[in-house]
Amino acid sequence: MFWQIGWYDGVQRASRDSTAVRSTLTQHLLEHVQKERYLLPGDRVGVAVSGGADSVALLLLLLELREKLGIVLSVVHFNHKLRGKASDGDEKFVARLAAKHGLEFDSASVYVAKKAKNERANLEDAARRARYDYFRSLVESGACTRIAVAHTADDQAETVLAHLLRGTGLTGIGGIHPMAGPVIRPLLKVRRAELRAYLRARKQLWREDATNRDTKRMRARIRKKLLPLLERQFQPAIVEHLTTFADLAREDEAFFNTVLEEHMAALVRESGGGKKIAVADLLWQKRNRDFNTEFTKNTERKKDVTAISKRMVRKIVESIKPRAGQLGAKHVEAVLKLARSGQSGNSLPLPGGMGVRRENDALVFRANRDGGSSGPGSAPREYEYKIDFTTETQDVRVPELGCVFRLRVIDWPPERGETSSDTTALDRDRLRSPLVLRNWRPGDRLRPLGHRNAHKLKRLLNEKRVSRWERDGWPVLTSGGVLAWARGFPAAAEFAADQRTRAGIVIAEEQL
Repeated sequence: MFWQIGWYDGVQRASRDSTAVRSTLTQHLLEHVQKERYLLPGDRVGVAVSGGADSVALLLLLLELREKLGIVLSVVHFNHKLRGKASDGDEKFVARLAAKHGLEFDSASVYVAKKAKNERANLEDAARRARYDYFRSLVESGACTRIAVAHTADDQAETVLAHLLRGTGLTGIGGIHPMAGPVIRPLLKVRRAELRAYLRARKQLWREDATNRDTKRMRARIRKKLLPLLERQFQPAIVEHLTTFADLAREDEAFFNTVLEEHMAALVRESGGGKKIAVADLLWQKRNRDFNTEFTKNTERKKDVTAISKRMVRKIVESIKPRAGQLGAKHVEAVLKLARSGQSGNSLPLPGGMGVRRENDALVFRANRDGGSSGPGSAPREYEYKIDFTTETQDVRVPELGCVFRLRVIDWPPERGETSSDTTALDRDRLRSPLVLRNWRPGDRLRPLGHRNAHKLKRLLNEKRVSRWERDGWPVLTSGGVLAWARGFPAAAEFAADQRTRAGIVIAEEQL
């Protein structure tokens, strides 16, 4: 909830008294940070300072509170190189501010415009990703345990409106999160005007970014035109209401995500570097059969089930997409249409370098390779790793599949019926060099234990109903150039462990 005394209306009531401005704001911030446990004693906090009023105010506020909070502060600056000398001027200003207060200064710069062009990305998205990648690197290096960012209540309101105007669901309405990993945003309840009043009371200068006034940009139009209009003619407390709206949306979203993750853990499985879910599970058809007729005929309840299916699609894509890309409502609906009426082999491209394919009675979601199309017709994943047994266990990492194969030598006495019945185990003494773990290739032949003749692996995969999409990069083990093992099949008859075997080799596959 919002602070009721001086938090939103404190500018007007306290501007007459600079001491009151400072003490009210710092006290409320202290209470908020302690209540939400954003910072703990001993934290090394990198304050992200751009040079603008909000971030400069955040730095000064935390300087006032650092002893009470028991934290160590440093200043962090990221130069996007978007405004030439003005950007460099911002960096010099922040460096001097850090030096003035005796704080360590960390900075980095990236020509974001060039980066966005190379990546064919939106400039704002590219800037944000570059900035947060830098923040993450500081945390990973141990320079900081937390990064404090100066987003305000006004920023939150602008974000919610921007998402609504573009078209969004509950996730977008949640706006900016107060805490995301090591990043904290303790000023999300504070108005921008209040921070400027605080800086004037401290007689502290700041830098103004001219691009913030460029109303060609949607965010600037919302800031300069839409929000003032709403405040004047519709609702003076619109910023407060929008931030409350965002808080409530995030609470609901967190609840739904908890329920959804439990549900998906039982239904979604790994599949060749992607994820696979049965159509019936995605559409909740099996669940519907457990409900009574009244439920299945109830239109509103059907909509509830569809809402869950849509969330599952978004969660699956988000968990594996290799790059940025907004999954819109039309994309999600197209995936559900593929589940409801698509034929096996039909596929769809999705944002973020993703694709989804109907495989019999399931959907398989996978990241495209090298930014190209996924599925049949694209270059297969090729790899080849030689194995030299010098220990009892040999681990072979296969990044191309996102997994590791563990080959383990075990004793193989005939009296151990449990072990000797394992049809996937190999006889170590029958294997010959070179021993190679690689992807399957056209023409590969295998005679699995129990078969009289060797068959093309392609035929065996077809009989096992392994789709062309899923078999991409399918692992095999060759001994002296001959297939000895393939994932999902008994060992080749000529290499399989039997009653004469003294030492066997078993192969286990684990995700990286």
